[in-house]
Amino acid sequence: MLNLESLEIAVLFLFSFGPMEIGIIFLIVLVLFGAKRIPEVARGLGKGIREFKSATSEISRELTVEDRPPAYRPPAQQNPPGYAPPSQGQGPDPANPAPETPK
Repeated sequence: MLNLESLEIAVLFLFSFGPMEIGIIFLIVLVLFGAKRIPEVARGLGKGIREFKSATSEISRELTVEDRPPAYRPPAQQNPPGYAPPSQGQGPDPANPAPETPK
């Protein structure tokens, strides 16, 4: 009877690639595609991997932007109609003289 540990060992043994297995795979690819087509196949594989990486990074960027709360922006200060901000000049404003104080 197989237990979980022996099954894991069997799966690891099945999918471990040594130099001999990699050489056999390379020979099979060489026979199937031929020496002239291998660079084309590798180029296409590289483009596919690059597109996959860019798509996954774009999706992760979109998800992080959507997860963030919107930035706090204080409400715009609205002045009542006819309001003029105080002048920044040195002396009294000649258009709006200061009220006289009683002596």
